[in-house]
Amino acid sequence: MIDKIRKVRGSIVVMTLIAIFILVTMNPVLAADSQLISRVNTTQKMMALTFDDGSDGENIPVVLDILKNHSVKSTFFITGKAAEDHPTWIADIYKAGHELGNHSYSHPDFTKLTSTQIAAELQKCDNLILDITGKSTKPYFRPPYGYYNASVLASVGSAGYGKTIHWTVDTIDWRGDSTSAITQRVMDKAGNGAIVLMHVGEGAVNTPAALPGIITQLKSQGYKLVTLSELLGASTGTTYVVKAGDTLWAIANKYNVTIQAIATANKITNTNLIYVGQVLIIPGTTPTPAPTPTPTPSPTIKYTVKAGDTLWAIANKYNVTIQAIATASKITNVNLIYVGQVLTIPSTTPAPTPTPTPTPTPTVKYTVKAGDTLWAIANKYDVTIQAIATTNKITNVNLIYVGQVLVIPQ
Repeated sequence: MIDKIRKVRGSIVVMTLIAIFILVTMNPVLAADSQLISRVNTTQKMMALTFDDGSDGENIPVVLDILKNHSVKSTFFITGKAAEDHPTWIADIYKAGHELGNHSYSHPDFTKLTSTQIAAELQKCDNLILDITGKSTKPYFRPPYGYYNASVLASVGSAGYGKTIHWTVDTIDWRGDSTSAITQRVMDKAGNGAIVLMHVGEGAVNTPAALPGIITQLKSQGYKLVTLSELLGASTGTTYVVKAGDTLWAIANKYNVTIQAIATANKITNTNLIYVGQVLIIPGTTPTPAPTPTPTPSPTIKYTVKAGDTLWAIANKYNVTIQAIATASKITNVNLIYVGQVLTIPSTTPAPTPTPTPTPTPTVKYTVKAGDTLWAIANKYDVTIQAIATTNKITNVNLIYVGQVLVIPQ
């Protein structure tokens, strides 16, 4: 009896060790986060018209006729409930050569769902469309209401949807806006790689009337209207997916471009706000980032950070750029310096150059509003952040307040 117990115990130990070995030595492959795409970086005059079908799809037949008459292929994002409600129309979309993407099953706010719930929503929708067309909606997903966050992008990526499609132009046609208003929104933001959002539900009553004119005007400007697959295939230059810990300064430094160039290319109004999973267009680059040049040795001085210091104020004091100090001191986040930190100040003289008194110039006044940033204000008036900061004696360019009156140098 004792021998049997020993044998059983021995077997349990062996099996446990085997299980531990398997768990330790396995190297699971984690799915990448879904890439958020609101515009494609391309030099070609191409745009994508996309249509969301949330439930009733009332305008699908007429929209398909218009697209056929103008020889345009588009991408439709379908919900599972829409597929259940009008499967024949979904089949018609596919048979006409258009592309289908996943818009969830029941159109919930994905930011309020668990990863398991997200996977279920996507799978249920995909199964329905797969039954109708014989083709999966992967890899294209459009979040209901356009709502997403880092958790959503991670969950969607794990479910096999590598591309989360947002938009460059929101026509807001679902409100029943006029034909001219819908058309104007598209034409105002038309550009290479732009993605246009429209709807085919009964609420978008004027979309069928606006669509022919939109297509005609875009074509007259030389744009080719294509599916998302074709648009993504025309991508040129470089895109970068934001990772945890990234800053816009570090990304700009990596690709040897300016922060403002990236901000302008991606329509970023606050250069301190980027998020994990965001896909940034890197302007003026090739697929391989330019190596960071090795700075030429030059005379330097040391500066010890004091309470209240900012990198901007220190750079201004020594008449050098923030980037020059950051590069010399190996700083990866220009917003993070600490008391007692010793900075290397690249300089041609051992003493700081006094800040010259600016010559009086014509000015305007601007009162800071909620949501404003110094970058956005500078961009609005076509001046530099440093010009506004110097004129208003601002020592921290990240700190402005509602009601503050700024003098804008002209």
